Amino acid sequence: MDRAELARRALDGYFSGPDAPVHATARAVAKIDDAEAVVLVEGISDQIALETAAVGRGRDLEAERVVIVPIGGAHAVGRFLMRLGPLGGRMPVAGLCDLGEEELFRRGLVSAQIGSPRTRVDMERLGFFVCVDDLEDELIRAVGIAGAEALFDSQGDLGAFHSLQSQPAWRGKDPEAQVRRFLGSGARRKLRYARLFVEAAVGWGTLPRPLDALLAAV
Repeated sequence: MDRAELARRALDGYFSGPDAPVHATARAVAKIDDAEAVVLVEGISDQIALETAAVGRGRDLEAERVVIVPIGGAHAVGRFLMRLGPLGGRMPVAGLCDLGEEELFRRGLVSAQIGSPRTRVDMERLGFFVCVDDLEDELIRAVGIAGAEALFDSQGDLGAFHSLQSQPAWRGKDPEAQVRRFLGSGARRKLRYARLFVEAAVGWGTLPRPLDALLAAV
């Protein structure tokens, strides 16, 4: 199987291309009215990671009517929380964010009168979990460098990764930084490896805590 077909299969069921964020958000929002619970995430890679983790845990979020909404960036969280929280909603709401966006989510929870979290523990009690530093870092730690290289090899990408490592700007850098750069440097690469890294982490029993804890909360 060639690399293009492997990439297509990894993203089966998800939008791709420049308009993917808009389409993904619209499709998820259309399901909110019938939802039993809603999970707000920053982008499509977070959505893919959570939905993949749910499958790995033997859950069918669609049947459970748990909707994961990629909101198009943390700046939009306040608007979504106002719609879904006590001021305008009627269902449980949870969320996942990066460390750098934690304060935006905290302020959004306060504004929507969902709670007044002062600490990370307070956030988690409300169903909101923080990736340190972000989802990519969590997943890289979960699979390790050897695991990441094995996944790149399985997708025909190991040669491209080694080429990046040999570039003057990246030669001798920390392997974690090299993997992170590689994940973010190709079209759709971050999205498809979100699924592949999570599948591996579930199988190895190393699923990052924010993903596992969030699924347990909804």
